[in-house]
Amino acid sequence: MEQRQLGRTGLRVSRIGLGTLTWGRDTDEHDAADQLKAFWEAGGTLVDTADVYAGGEAEYLLGQLVGTLVPRGELVIATKAGSVPDPERRFDGSRGHLLAALDASLARLGTDHVDLWQLHAFDPDTPLEETLQALDLAVSSGRARYVGVSNLCGWQLAKAATWQLAAPGARTRLSSTQMEYSLLQRGVEREVLPAARDLGVGLLPSSPLGRGVLTGKYRAGAPEGSRGASEHMAPFVAPYLDDAASRIVDAVATAANGLAVTPLQVALAWVRDRPGVAAPIVGARTARQLSEALSVEALSLPVEICQALDDVSAPVHRYPDQDWSTL
Repeated sequence: MEQRQLGRTGLRVSRIGLGTLTWGRDTDEHDAADQLKAFWEAGGTLVDTADVYAGGEAEYLLGQLVGTLVPRGELVIATKAGSVPDPERRFDGSRGHLLAALDASLARLGTDHVDLWQLHAFDPDTPLEETLQALDLAVSSGRARYVGVSNLCGWQLAKAATWQLAAPGARTRLSSTQMEYSLLQRGVEREVLPAARDLGVGLLPSSPLGRGVLTGKYRAGAPEGSRGASEHMAPFVAPYLDDAASRIVDAVATAANGLAVTPLQVALAWVRDRPGVAAPIVGARTARQLSEALSVEALSLPVEICQALDDVSAPVHRYPDQDWSTL
């Protein structure tokens, strides 16, 4: 699998990442082992998790597999901290919480460092400089090699990245931002992606298959065993089951038929090759599902098909977004 630089850093990652959101909950240890082995054998390196996935079970399961199934040195392990199971405070970006969460993640992962440590979300109740100092301390202490952010809007990303760049050598450059990005969700193109590209921050798209909808499996309703049919994941899928999404899914299916590939491959190749993208993070319940995603390595979409998909999924950009001067 092709490797790409992550932002303007020396870290290289596979251009498809393996997500572990379902590990320890919908994906058991046997399926997780099959996924990790298939991913590694295909040349994949970037494995993404978080301290809140399955209440920490995803990290623990990954830690049990690394070293025994796949060499630790051949993986780029990324995790996140900052989300908390508290209805009164969903995010905690305090220095104390973040550093304690990192120590707990390392214990579950069974490693002395993570390759990429990410702030899971913006905490409006904590001064940003305090949050970012935790990232610096993680790197200076050797517990993290690189740092990034996740789910920050345009101004938040620009402020954080600029703050880190203001004291080169003393503060750690942000290497990445992880955001939802797909043909069904192109909101990052308004401000986040332009800011990331300007600041040298690599984009790691989450849910690149539109929460599974772009595979086309929901065109006739939610199939048994799918996320959309499960009680805890159905609300996650529901926003992309409207008429607007249906038109985009139909266009993807048409393109797939013309290229003799699957809708999954078309949707994933489109987002993988967008400007500024480092590596889409793909989650799967089984190794068979993952194998189809990994097969996209050999696919490059023709320019004409990319343009057609761009047109059918184009978001509405109005003042004061880019190109507003013509309004």
